Amino acid sequence: MQRAAGFVLVGGRSSRMGEDKARLKIGSRFLVEVVAGEVLRAAGSVTLIGNPEAFADLPFACLRDERPGLGPLAGLETALAIQRAEFNLVAGCDMPNLRCEDLAQLLMMAEETRALCTLARDGDGRRHPLCAVYRSGALSFVSAALDGGRLRLQELVEELEAVEVRIDSVLHNLNTPEEWAAWKAAPPV
Repeated sequence: MQRAAGFVLVGGRSSRMGEDKARLKIGSRFLVEVVAGEVLRAAGSVTLIGNPEAFADLPFACLRDERPGLGPLAGLETALAIQRAEFNLVAGCDMPNLRCEDLAQLLMMAEETRALCTLARDGDGRRHPLCAVYRSGALSFVSAALDGGRLRLQELVEELEAVEVRIDSVLHNLNTPEEWAAWKAAPPV
């Protein structure tokens, strides 16, 4: 088992966006390529979790979500269940402001603590359970939450007593066409 592994969740339906968020274009690349590149640089590997057929054209391994339709918690379970690493850096595909430096800081803090979850608190004070490092030991908590129908990531990170890492960046989750348009109008410098 390697020390760290990176994952990007791409299994969502993007219903509020009206099109696949992972395939929004930033310059000549898809949003998922931008996010996966930062995760790869920080963790040394990256695997997409979602529908492998939908991402076969991209240069990343993709694993099928074992419980499709149950949201990001199910994608997290899939990432942890393959037992690639003790420290699992997990990001959502809809976060264009992710920076390798912030992700590396999360990994470093995760290794320094005994926490099952280390997550980012961004420059606006928001907690991001999909910009986080989950230890392999969190799998039983994730599976129990799914089995019990408790699908909210914020509740899971409370249960895991997540350690927060303050980062300077402001992270955006792009969920609607309006959020996408606003981000494009004022992307980070």
